[in-house]
Amino acid sequence: MLQFASSDSSTESEIAKTESKSRRNHLNDEMRRRAVGMLQAGARQCAVARDLNVHRRAIHRLWNYYQRDQNSSRSGSGRLRITTTADDLYLLQCTRRRRTPTARKLASQLSAAAGRPISRQTVSRRLHEGGLFARRPVVCVPLSPSHIRALYL
Repeated sequence: MLQFASSDSSTESEIAKTESKSRRNHLNDEMRRRAVGMLQAGARQCAVARDLNVHRRAIHRLWNYYQRDQNSSRSGSGRLRITTTADDLYLLQCTRRRRTPTARKLASQLSAAAGRPISRQTVSRRLHEGGLFARRPVVCVPLSPSHIRALYL
């Protein structure tokens, strides 16, 4: 009987070891979204890690990354974006409020708000991604009264 009890406790310790070894270090997109949602709701990092069966350090890295960039998805290869998601939303909001500023004017506004230089081309690209287009400045020659009359005749 004693021998059985000791083997049972060793079995439990082996199960605990295999459970800790089977914890994940990497999270897929769905798990990242779930983890960020739980953390935003006020759950502790260790509780989230336990619920999702991942290492506490993976949740810690995800939360730090999310707080810094407001984005839970992993970045791919390629050039880093100079504007954050919040910058892009601010730019779209400013453009929807006032349709008249040019991309250069919007770039100077966004640079002042963000505290770092953002080019006119970047602003045009971000507006295009959002389904908007920057107004192009056009030089118009004012018409004389005789030309205006000629248009309506």
